[in-house]
Order: sequence, then structure tokens, then C-alpha cells
Amino acid sequence: MSTATPGAETGAPRRRRDVERNERAILDAAADVFAASGVGAPVRAVAAAAGVGVGTLYRHFPTRSDLVVGVFRHQIEALAEAGPALLAASSSPFDAILRWVHQFVDFLGTKHGLARVWEGDADGFTALHTLFVDELVPVLGRMLDEARASGEVVASVSSYQLLRAVGDLVAWSPKDPDYDVRTTVTLLVTGLRQAQPSVGSE
Repeated sequence: MSTATPGAETGAPRRRRDVERNERAILDAAADVFAASGVGAPVRAVAAAAGVGVGTLYRHFPTRSDLVVGVFRHQIEALAEAGPALLAASSSPFDAILRWVHQFVDFLGTKHGLARVWEGDADGFTALHTLFVDELVPVLGRMLDEARASGEVVASVSSYQLLRAVGDLVAWSPKDPDYDVRTTVTLLVTGLRQAQPSVGSE
């Protein structure tokens, strides 16, 4: 006859769910805090926003770099999943691209101060950039292919070039009340609808 305590079988799965829920809350809160204050924001602010103790945060992410990597991996995965979902749900491939790029702008808004956190760890910074390129460039590439097939995008631009251009626009946007990065990015993406003039050196 079994002597197992009733409900013991569900204890471990429940604990795992609690751990996963806490981790997701920390990652979501950190993304918001980083967007507002940069990745150098106090860890206590992240814990408070997540509704957990600092000790709980450190059990999940022992160092600030671990937290930063966790946030960006979480966001990159969400962006990668959003591409196909937006293509399926949007009125057109171009509309899907515009909505996805605006989500990408929100993601980039959490990266302010990233280089300072990774000072002295060039390999870690490179690995994060490689993950970003490997995951997101193909997603946007498929979306551009769909938009070109539908005739909505005619400009000749690679997905990597477009991501870099958006990134450069966002990089100049912090703390400038007279600069609306979403408006500028929308102008950039809308330009994909027309062929670009040839510009050569004189």
C-alpha cells in the first residue's frame, strides 16, 4: 500500500510553476525598469516592481549581467514569436511589419546603458548581439518576403540593414522631448513602399 502523502505528486509541478511565474514577473518588471532608467537601475527597484524580495531575484539571477541576459533573451524570444503571429493576424504583410518594428523599438528602449554593464566582458556582449542577429534578422526577412510578394514593399533593403537603421534612430532618442522616435521609424518603414532613387557620389 502506498504511503505517499496525498497531494505530494502535485507539489513539485506546483513549485516549478511558482518558480516560472516569479521568473517571468522579474523579467517583465526588469524590462519596464530598464526602459525607464537604463540597465544600471537598482536591483531593488526591479524586485519591488516584480513584487518579489531581493533574495528571490538573486536566486533567479545571481548577477546583474545574468538579469540583463535573461531580459533580452526573454524579449528576443517574444519578438521572434511575434513575427509569424502578426503576419497571421494583420490586415496585410506591411501592416505586420510596421507593428513588429514598433515592438522592436520598445525592445530597444530597454537597452540604454547596456554597454556599461558589459564593460570587461566583450565575449558576453558579442554573444548577446549574435543571439539578437540570429533570431530577429530571419524573422524580419520572412516578413519582408511576404510584403514583397504582395507588392507592398518594393525598396531593396535587407532585414539586417533595416534593423540597424531602426536601432540607430532609437539610439538618438532618449531624453529628448522634441523627438518622437515612433513617428520617425514609421516614416522609415513607410519608405519601403517605394523604389529608392539612385544616389551616387558627384
